[in-house]
Amino acid sequence: MTWKKPIIIAFDIALAAYLVLAFTAFNKPDEAEKVCTKVVVNVADESTNGFISPAEIQRRLKESKIYPLNMSMDDIDTYKIEETLKSSPFVKTSECYKTQDGNVYITLTQLMPVVRVKADNGNDYYIDDKDCIMPNSHYTSDLIIATGSISQKFAVAYISTIAKTLMANNFWSNQIEQINVLPNKGIELVPRVGSHIIYIGQLPGGNTKEERMENTSQFVTKQMTRLEKFYKYGLSQAGWDKYSYINLEFENQIICKRKKSVPTQSSAPVPGNTGTEQKEKKENTTTEKKNN
Repeated sequence: MTWKKPIIIAFDIALAAYLVLAFTAFNKPDEAEKVCTKVVVNVADESTNGFISPAEIQRRLKESKIYPLNMSMDDIDTYKIEETLKSSPFVKTSECYKTQDGNVYITLTQLMPVVRVKADNGNDYYIDDKDCIMPNSHYTSDLIIATGSISQKFAVAYISTIAKTLMANNFWSNQIEQINVLPNKGIELVPRVGSHIIYIGQLPGGNTKEERMENTSQFVTKQMTRLEKFYKYGLSQAGWDKYSYINLEFENQIICKRKKSVPTQSSAPVPGNTGTEQKEKKENTTTEKKNN
């Protein structure tokens, strides 16, 4: 009969709908009755960056009253957790998700600092690998420190590029511990090995940010290549403690000022030499010129 066919079709549709609903109900846990029993926080690069720890994440989420432990799984807002953590100046990315067994997982990546700035004007902050200023923190990793006459604009425009250029070279990233900016914007470098100061000169400019960064990187690389040759063929023979000041400012020569064996009153100082954060050095008035 023709009336049986519509009834059969309607029955099949109802049965299919019931099976779908039943399958969904039996396989989806009731989050309203479940609570979070475990929170797992993973901070990428925690050992190298050190700005954020799982304990710090826990503290921030508790202050915002969204720490998920012992909360109903249905009440845990993973998006809000992610956005709260992203508001930190040290967080690059944040991801949070829930599992059916009552666990909440939080994964973070951190911004990478490249240099710490401690300027003469009292400013104390970091610059990250995106040339952005990061506030002071209880950071423990071994970074190059920049001191002296540094405005935030100069730090972002130049100091960041100098630091990244030095860090890109394994030898210089381990050898140079301090960048000092003189009032005339000349750049001094303080090494870990050797009781001397290195003066590389004033930095080149550029019409655009990209051109300025490229010119600065090339200038620093060129000067450090000259210094590396001098280390290899000069200091290796003369001794690491023979000189107190190494001046790379001039194109075709390296001017070195020798340390005095007997303290006497110093005559005219090296141009631009200021109170950098380094060991006090005794100098005489003679200079030695070394060809590149």
